[in-house]
Amino acid sequence: MILADEAATRALGARLAARLRPGDIVTLSGALGAGKTTLARGLIAALGHEGEVPSPSFALVQPYDALNLPLWHADLYRLDDPAELDELGLETVLADGALLVEWPEHGGANAFPGALRLAFHEAPGGARRLTAQVPAAWEDRWPPQ
Repeated sequence: MILADEAATRALGARLAARLRPGDIVTLSGALGAGKTTLARGLIAALGHEGEVPSPSFALVQPYDALNLPLWHADLYRLDDPAELDELGLETVLADGALLVEWPEHGGANAFPGALRLAFHEAPGGARRLTAQVPAAWEDRWPPQ
């Protein structure tokens, strides 16, 4: 999938929000500035958040518990050891909400089984190419229309 610009990336986030269910995990991989947080902002706004959506790079986890579907937005870039992932308690949101994770590779190779894994790659003209690893739970929901 080609995302021509920031607006297209936000729009994909909004369409993805309409497909999220409790227990879902979506991971976002790619280089710095690739569009991960832009997609997250579109998704979170579509779930009903009206304020700013800061990158959770410093805090690691930004909870959005008052949304139509509670969502935790995590950024694992600053994790030094995958063992630190357990200390974040990310699985607690999954009972009635969803989890959005940037830089999932910092959580280790076995982190987030069953996640919809999205990866951003450079494309010609400043666009981004998005690839997806789609688990069985997402087969009827991906790509979002």
